[in-house]
Amino acid sequence: MKKLTLQGRRILLLLHIIFAAIMLGMQAVFIILALTASVTSDSTVLHACYSIMNLLASSSVRASTIGVTVTGIMLSVMTSWKLFRYNWIIAKEVLTLVCIGVGIFGLYEWTLKGIEPTAQAGLGAWQTSGFTVNHTLLWIGIAAQTVSLIVMYMLSIWKPGGERRPYRKPLKEVKQT
Repeated sequence: MKKLTLQGRRILLLLHIIFAAIMLGMQAVFIILALTASVTSDSTVLHACYSIMNLLASSSVRASTIGVTVTGIMLSVMTSWKLFRYNWIIAKEVLTLVCIGVGIFGLYEWTLKGIEPTAQAGLGAWQTSGFTVNHTLLWIGIAAQTVSLIVMYMLSIWKPGGERRPYRKPLKEVKQT
């Protein structure tokens, strides 16, 4: 694969950082909205929190997750970092899979499942079968996503673990005649 020029690398890195910042910002918004939904005594606010979270999960969260994943892969493949050369990159790849699962699928589903009960029952949604469990799963997803993003930021800054040792085939034994 062709290597990036310095200018191309900087542009791609800038895009990667912007998408990552959007993801972290979305997590802050999700924490605020989920916390508001947890403590509100207004049924309209409860429904609005779930509606806004669902809108964000189906738009900004998906776009930023896809953007950071694509730019991250491009940066790895088109620079000397490579996809599997360093332990910290592999750790970021695993955490990216967590973010894809939680962000693209989990947050969307959990917020979608909360919209109808809050629209129909208002604050009575808390007594609706499964609503509390769904809200708890939403909180677990938000926490997992937030921790994953913070750890990925830390890995990007400190780059721990170093380079992986390349696999080397054992030398063939020489037959003696």
